[in-house]
Amino acid sequence: MRYRTLGRTGIKVTPYALGAMMFGAIGNPDHDDSIRIIHKALDAGINFIDTADAYSHGESEEIVGQALKGRRDDIVLATKLWMPMGDDPNQRGNSRRWIITEVENSLRRLQTDHIDLYQIHRPDPETDIEETLSALSDLIHSGKVRAIGSSTMPASDIVEAQWVAERRGLERFRTEQPPYSILNRGIEAEVLPVAQRYGMGTLVWSPLAKGMLTGRIRRGQQTDLRRAAIFTSFSDEPRLEAVEKLIPLAQEAGLPMTHLAMAFAIAHPGVASAIIGPRTMEQLDDLLAGVDVALSDEILDRIDEIVPPGTDVGAPDQAAYLPPALLRADLRRRPAAERTAA
Repeated sequence: MRYRTLGRTGIKVTPYALGAMMFGAIGNPDHDDSIRIIHKALDAGINFIDTADAYSHGESEEIVGQALKGRRDDIVLATKLWMPMGDDPNQRGNSRRWIITEVENSLRRLQTDHIDLYQIHRPDPETDIEETLSALSDLIHSGKVRAIGSSTMPASDIVEAQWVAERRGLERFRTEQPPYSILNRGIEAEVLPVAQRYGMGTLVWSPLAKGMLTGRIRRGQQTDLRRAAIFTSFSDEPRLEAVEKLIPLAQEAGLPMTHLAMAFAIAHPGVASAIIGPRTMEQLDDLLAGVDVALSDEILDRIDEIVPPGTDVGAPDQAAYLPPALLRADLRRRPAAERTAA
């Protein structure tokens, strides 16, 4: 498998990264089977693994740690923090207090003395970005972390973080991990160009749009995909319409939908790696079978006609980050007594 440089870190990673979210209770609860899947991905040439503390409440990190025994030095290992890890309100977020505590927990679960890429899972508007970067900088200086990154940050937040790092003499985010697929192309407008401008490596998640680009989701048909019962985006009409147009395009190209989707995700010059998240060996085998696929300009042009560049199809992704101003009505509305002009 080929290698790409992760931004300007000098770290070489494969265009496919193995995502470990599906290893553990929320996906594949069989530890031995999950380890076999990890080993097969590594044997196929993948050298980049991404997990998070919150995946199955630490279980994913534990499985990855077991799988990497004897192979740790050959792997670029990434994990994340931010999501709640307990009932205590301080066991979450991007505060210095939690970062310094939780990195030790992740290191223990992963059975390693360092993390190659430590990422904040989501922005934390309640914590000053200088506080977050200061704590992460200390982890780099201590040798426990090699590089730091963000995930699902709006372009404006990425710029602010870069400026704060420069002005305060702190380590800066070297990577960004946003959602990206044929159905979710919004990051092409600002996030990817901004990341490229600052020399950040981008590893994208959900290149299969949570499964909508597997061919298992069709308008008016039943599906065995478990996520379809959880996320309303699977019944979103604009997204279903786009899928119905993409399926014949994949057929004309002689490709499974999964291969079309993955080849699209890694074709953008701003994308260093796309995260695959298999739950079963069969899913991994299918994705690995598409590593040699390269989409022609004609196919990419036709994808552009179905989903224009820089646009997201349908309703916002329920798993992506939405700024507080979009979630809280009180941030968009003056008190009733102050809403008139007179």
